[in-house]
Amino acid sequence: MNKDIISKATLFCLVLFISGLFLTMIHGFLMAIFMAGLFSATVMPIHHALTDKLGGKETFSSILTILGIILLVLTPLSILITLVVTQAITIGQSVTPWVQSFIQEPSAISVYLEKIPFYDQVLPYRDIIIQKAGELVGTISSFLINSLSSFTKLTIDAVFSSIIMLYVMFYFLNMGDILLQKILYFLPLDDENEQRLLDRFTSVTRATLKGTLIIGIMQGSICGVAFAIAGIEGPVFWGSLMAVMSIVPAFGTAIIWGPALIILALLGDLSGVLILAVLCGAVAGNLDNIVRPRLVGKDTEMHDLFVLFGTLGGISMFGLLGIIIGPIVAALFITVWEIYGDTFREYLPGVKVVFKKGKEKPHLPE
Repeated sequence: MNKDIISKATLFCLVLFISGLFLTMIHGFLMAIFMAGLFSATVMPIHHALTDKLGGKETFSSILTILGIILLVLTPLSILITLVVTQAITIGQSVTPWVQSFIQEPSAISVYLEKIPFYDQVLPYRDIIIQKAGELVGTISSFLINSLSSFTKLTIDAVFSSIIMLYVMFYFLNMGDILLQKILYFLPLDDENEQRLLDRFTSVTRATLKGTLIIGIMQGSICGVAFAIAGIEGPVFWGSLMAVMSIVPAFGTAIIWGPALIILALLGDLSGVLILAVLCGAVAGNLDNIVRPRLVGKDTEMHDLFVLFGTLGGISMFGLLGIIIGPIVAALFITVWEIYGDTFREYLPGVKVVFKKGKEKPHLPE
């Protein structure tokens, strides 16, 4: 008995050690592998349909699926990134003289302050506003310069990661079902909980891709067109930035077009103000309430706070890909705790929280 325990404990430690060593060795490719698995699961129905139409030729259907992703996703994305960077450089170059004028003569901002309603009440705080505005402009300028300087390295890394991702996707599409069975087999959970985790992973992935990305693209496109009509420089850059900011509940794209609208108002451009208010505020702003329920439905089953912090935390940890990864991790976090509550229900005491005097609301487990 002792010999059997020692043997299993040794094997378990060996599995942990070798697995940790292997994952550390390939840690630079883990994100590309994860994204390959994510996109493979997303396009798997298309791959199965192609396989059926081609008479069971899985390899050929995998090649066609990969080519479709390159033509329909990666190529337009590369063109968009090129336009965004080009316009970002142009904006940075045009902003630099303006920034320098603020640094050399911060009082120039008082010309704009005088156009603000209730200027007399703001006047006592003018010096503080000028100082903070100069610091903010300098910080934004430095951020743009530093971001653009690292673009070359990011581009090379993105191209290399995309090649690895497509290469891995080819094998995932061919043997994804076998690999998934292996993973579930080695996961020491019962079938019901394994299926529960798998269903939550796929549903949140689908909801994130449909909701966050599609709505982000729609809002970014509409707001970018509004910026172009209003005559604001770099509409593609600002539209792409607003597509990313659309993930933030309540505020979303208004974080970008709101200050732009205020600046146009201070400059006296009433037509630009009207364009941004209608297209960005009324049209794009209501897309989230109208389109998201139809696209996402109840797939996520998460509170907005979990979506918000999952997305922001994902971005801070994984970069731009965190828009997709963050909500998935948050959903798995909730699901794991739900499984824990169901599994240990008989050991967990019932809890009653008093919400109002004389009223109690029981909580699970009952």
